[in-house]
Amino acid sequence: MNGRPMPCSQEELGSLFLFEKLAPDQIALLCREGRVEEFEPGPVYGEGDPATCFYVLLEGTIALSRRIGDYDVEINRSSSRGVYAGAFQAYLGDRLRQVYNSSLRVIEPARFFVLPAETFAAIMREWFPMAVHLLEGLFFGTKSAQEAVGQRERLLALGSLSAGLTHELNNPAAAAVRATSALRERVAGMRHKLGVIAARPYRRDSLETLIDVQERTAERVAKATTLSPLEASDREDTLSDWLDDHGIGDGWQLAPTFVQAGLDTDWLDQIAAAVDRDTLEGAVRWLNYTVETELLMNEIEESTTRVSALVAAAKQYSQLDRAPYQVANVHELLDSTLLMVSAKIGPHITVVKDYDRSLPKIPAYPSELNQVWTNLIDNAVSAMNSTDADGTLTVRTAREGDHLLVEFCDTGPGIPAEIRERIFDPFFTTKPVGEGTGLGLDISWRIVVNKHKGDLRFHSVPGDTRFQVRLPLASADPHPPQEPS
Repeated sequence: MNGRPMPCSQEELGSLFLFEKLAPDQIALLCREGRVEEFEPGPVYGEGDPATCFYVLLEGTIALSRRIGDYDVEINRSSSRGVYAGAFQAYLGDRLRQVYNSSLRVIEPARFFVLPAETFAAIMREWFPMAVHLLEGLFFGTKSAQEAVGQRERLLALGSLSAGLTHELNNPAAAAVRATSALRERVAGMRHKLGVIAARPYRRDSLETLIDVQERTAERVAKATTLSPLEASDREDTLSDWLDDHGIGDGWQLAPTFVQAGLDTDWLDQIAAAVDRDTLEGAVRWLNYTVETELLMNEIEESTTRVSALVAAAKQYSQLDRAPYQVANVHELLDSTLLMVSAKIGPHITVVKDYDRSLPKIPAYPSELNQVWTNLIDNAVSAMNSTDADGTLTVRTAREGDHLLVEFCDTGPGIPAEIRERIFDPFFTTKPVGEGTGLGLDISWRIVVNKHKGDLRFHSVPGDTRFQVRLPLASADPHPPQEPS
């Protein structure tokens, strides 16, 4: 938008703080190369347009805004003479894409001194060569630092998640390996015991009864319930006494296996009734192999199921095979994140899930919300690790009007009052050097507030720090995402 041309006053330019140190011939050059324009209320230029001019306010009121999602957010409003906007990075030349990084709007009738971007860049390089070098170094140095820190942050997060996933996968995998090795030994023992039984003078009906008992034993193992330690101990004593009374040696070694399988003295009585006393011990030990084999197969099944669940959680966490914007179940995202960071949480921190399972799915960017959960959990765990006491992390979901609330509560020492206004600032961190970059909460804020049009806030007192994420239940997009199939 072009304004109405007006005369340029060297005296007026020289009175601005931006130009007050310039020599008269420099002021005269600015007046010759630039121009003064008057604008009525309305837009002057838009964010993303080619940066063609450098604007200096002479009088009036202006506002600068940035585009965030579907909204223009005002970032500055001023009536101060000499404030500037526009192509103020023109001196960087082609090394930076020369576009306006904000939108300029006149609020009250205003006059500007307008200098073409090429002229502004040439004047800067000629009049202030050292300052230009310093500014270039500052700009590109800061940009490189941000990129390096961002990459480091991502690598740290990836390393932490990889370590957690590896740790979680190692436990069921190792259990499956151990169970497979033990199973091989038990099957070999079963074959040997079967040979011993075949060499004894068992009656046909006795063998048929034993086989029937064996089948029903396998069924009971699959349906066995978990007993309390006291109940298990009492039942083991009862079974040991039964085995000793029937002349079966080392009954105390067999009893725990039978108790774990849900077997009792009634089951042993069925075996005793099916065989002679002389062959009872061989039959019991043969069926013991059956019990151990079933228990080991259950352990292998549980371990491999756990591995599959971990892989599914990693897939849910990464969202690699899904659309970026979709209808998502927040509880599934929270569970996958908690699983992925479980190694970092550690055994001294108790995790409590207080979920409102009646909450509906919401339109969201799941992979980015997982990043928010990771950052908030990591901060909570770090806070609790700073004390020697055990801690509790409570993850709560609830409905608040037309928003879904996700709250992370930790029992750490709390956030000191003097830093509360800074915790969402980029690069601000209270973690030791090398452990934090200060970008986690800044990134979380951008994801929740800017991208999801939600809200992120906190309340903190010693022993109770709560970070609250509020997300809209409905999408403002006229074409909301479809639920993944």
